[in-house]
Amino acid sequence: MPEVILSAQNLVKHYPIRTGVMRRVTGQVKAVDGVSFELHQGETLGIVGESGCGKSTLGRLLMRLEEPTSGSVIFQGADWSAARGADMRRIRRDIQIVFQDPYTSLNPRMTVGDIVGEPFEIHSDVVPADKRRARVQELLELVGLNPEHIHRYPHQFSGGQRQRIGIARGIALNPKVLVCDEPVSALDVSVQAQVVNLMEKLQKELGLAYVFIAHDLSVVRHISDRVGVMYLGKMAELGEEDQVYDRPTHPYTQALLSAVPVPDPTLRGKRTQIVLTGDVPSPANPPAGCRFHTRCWKAQDRCKSEVPELIMRADGVGEHESACHFAEPQTIVEVKDVSASQGVEESPAVLTADQVEAIGTEPSQESST
Repeated sequence: MPEVILSAQNLVKHYPIRTGVMRRVTGQVKAVDGVSFELHQGETLGIVGESGCGKSTLGRLLMRLEEPTSGSVIFQGADWSAARGADMRRIRRDIQIVFQDPYTSLNPRMTVGDIVGEPFEIHSDVVPADKRRARVQELLELVGLNPEHIHRYPHQFSGGQRQRIGIARGIALNPKVLVCDEPVSALDVSVQAQVVNLMEKLQKELGLAYVFIAHDLSVVRHISDRVGVMYLGKMAELGEEDQVYDRPTHPYTQALLSAVPVPDPTLRGKRTQIVLTGDVPSPANPPAGCRFHTRCWKAQDRCKSEVPELIMRADGVGEHESACHFAEPQTIVEVKDVSASQGVEESPAVLTADQVEAIGTEPSQESST
């Protein structure tokens, strides 16, 4: 097992709610409320969950774009959340981020060369001044862009190309960890596949570790080694990719997977879907006990008062971490056709790696405007 390069230890982020003329604090939005995990060298940890579950806030905490209310982030054995000044700048070089929106994450008044080369201005010891232009062109070529476009502006590129520029900026300082905050959600499907394949290629060549935040379960399964499922600021389930997708034990994970469309039209309607009742509770007033109990079909009195721990629980083959008092495996991803006698085979409820790669494996050929 590769060594742990980054770990979150009981991370908490609460935002104050201020009301009245005096702007007094009358409550708190519990965006992230006690999240812990480990990231190993060279692996990809996928973070999934509904909108508003706190996964993007978690990514910003790992980067220290937000300061945690409590808890800590440990990077290579050092408490990253306590670093200040020169120590903070040194560690930040090794943890970079790719933002969700390729349109707003790039300064429209700066050329691509200035955007990708800006990290070298801040960390001037990485590349000598007389070699920065050549290094920027190398980075553009590495992410599949024309290095001769160094003097163009962001508006002259398509969405997929802009995201490649953001990736080039993210890897400019040779980081060890790259936090990817929904990097493909604003792109169309074919470009998504190209960008995901590019990120896999860069990971192999540069030895990067990814925290890949997304809501697309197919993309997360394709790129991730391990997957964490978040619900209302907490981690509901955490395990290897095949454990979480093939043998989910938390009811929320099972409901998420059951909502994924079945690619094979002959199998649609032949799978039991889990339809959750009620609305997602407000993070400003989360339920006591298990936060999912207000929508869970397994909920009992114990769930209303006792917070379930994220611990190892049996999944039918082995065990992985789940935060449910009544965790039990349920096959959701693989759907077997009842008319197997007609020659119809099993079909995955989410895209396989081969299916994703078939969408687009070549470098982006998008034409710039």
